[in-house]
Amino acid sequence: ARALWALLAALRAGWCLLPQSGYLHPDEFFQAPEVMAGDILNLQVYYPWEFLSNSPCRTIVFPLMTSGVMYWVIKSLQQLDICSSCINSYTLLVSPRLLFTIFSFILDYSVYQLAPFWGADPWKALVLLAGSYVTLVFYTRTFTNTLEGLLFALLMVLVSSRKSSGRSAEPASSSLIGVITTAGFFNRPTFLAFALMPLLYWAGLIVDSQKSIKTLINHFLKFILCACFTASVFITADTFYFTSVSLDNLCSTNKSSLIDVILTLHDKMVVTPFNFLSYNLNPHNLALHGSHPRVTHFTVNGVMLFGILHILAIGAGFKMLKKYVHQLLLVRWCYHGLPGLLVHSEGSPTLLLFYFVPLAFLSLFSHQEPRFLIPLILPLVLFSASPNRAVKWKLLIVLFNLLGALLFGCLHQGGLIPCLFHLEQLIHSPASSSHPGHYTLLFAHTYMPPRSLLNIKKTDEHVEVIDMAGAGKETLCQTVQQRASNFTCSDCHIFIIIPGTVRATITKCGVSFKNETLIFPHLSMEDPPQIPLLSSGNWRSQLGLYILELKR
Repeated sequence: ARALWALLAALRAGWCLLPQSGYLHPDEFFQAPEVMAGDILNLQVYYPWEFLSNSPCRTIVFPLMTSGVMYWVIKSLQQLDICSSCINSYTLLVSPRLLFTIFSFILDYSVYQLAPFWGADPWKALVLLAGSYVTLVFYTRTFTNTLEGLLFALLMVLVSSRKSSGRSAEPASSSLIGVITTAGFFNRPTFLAFALMPLLYWAGLIVDSQKSIKTLINHFLKFILCACFTASVFITADTFYFTSVSLDNLCSTNKSSLIDVILTLHDKMVVTPFNFLSYNLNPHNLALHGSHPRVTHFTVNGVMLFGILHILAIGAGFKMLKKYVHQLLLVRWCYHGLPGLLVHSEGSPTLLLFYFVPLAFLSLFSHQEPRFLIPLILPLVLFSASPNRAVKWKLLIVLFNLLGALLFGCLHQGGLIPCLFHLEQLIHSPASSSHPGHYTLLFAHTYMPPRSLLNIKKTDEHVEVIDMAGAGKETLCQTVQQRASNFTCSDCHIFIIIPGTVRATITKCGVSFKNETLIFPHLSMEDPPQIPLLSSGNWRSQLGLYILELKR
């Protein structure tokens, strides 16, 4: 098991460096790397609405600490001439992912520490964790959900501590628990759903182990004070970032003083979690991002991420609920009391609560995506690694994770990142550098392209990116025809990037192409391939992404 875990850990790091071509969701770029590439490297990027000063819904602290640090490092290496071309599409993609991959081993550490406490086999749990495609793919990507999962893991480690004698004890540090809970809340306010059960468990342990009211108050005061201090750090950083334009204008005036600056910061104080909640608690806003049935997390997303482990947990949950109700009725009738479930119960029921309570809270919202559940992998593998559980499902677990890794790590929108690599090399080729032309890149029926991977400075105006998303046939043809008839220079180049499943639509637009590049593989679930064509000689086209250069 140790050798297998080491092999899977090496696979995680190696696949990150390869790199993975699958594109899971635009948020993996537009919640950190894209913003930092614009701010630190001065590249042309697309700033999502959450990071605009009139609607700040995301803290800037974690993007600065992750993608920001990595981009500052490669920028410094290039400025010091240690690496003459450190900034390119590969390093822009891989450097933040590499940091997240290193951070992902916090999960492994947490599982190793927690397994004995919760009655699980440590190495069996580690193999389940490292072999899951959720760890291999999602935890090596720059999602805020990834950070949420890591903070949840650290919180579970803190609340599950024991004394060396094995007797239950208070958690290691109330202060650290306050810091992590607040940091998780500012990263994603949904962190409170994950933190609820660990915090209740922690509070129960303290109440159970302490005799003095003064000691209890001291624990909770340290928690609150550290939480408030951490919140003030995040609020200060976000306020400075999102009000920087106003401060620049104020400081440029001759009569501005320190008091004026402080008053401006106070008037424009930014508390991003409240803005996030205000936006997401509005059903109309959530509907703009897609509405799903409330049972989607339970019936679809949990199975999509964890497979048979999720199904086994549901079965065990129903058994536990039935047993608890029976105990509750029995104790009420016979002893007139309540059975202890949370603090005094055995590990498995409590782990199931750590799994299903966040799942239930997240199901209250109509917008439900699979990645919202990735922090739950920790309690699930600890539960599944208990003795004699999930053993007979080994083959199914292996096949499921191989399929998931192939689908999401390679195929899903898998041509877009290699396409941007190809275009970056084309735009920055020696021929283009000596005779710079104008490039128009029109993307249709793909995920939003991260402009930062093209490595274009903000001062350069020779590259134009047009994202037409899922535009209809008429709109797409009209735009292409208009561009074809409006060549303004001899060195103008127009590239159209579309999935192979939409290739026939462009053919009917009445334009011709002088170059055609097919990038394989690329699977678009929004424009899925036709099954009959997959069985013909046209299958590569159906599973590819085209870069078409428009003829003059």
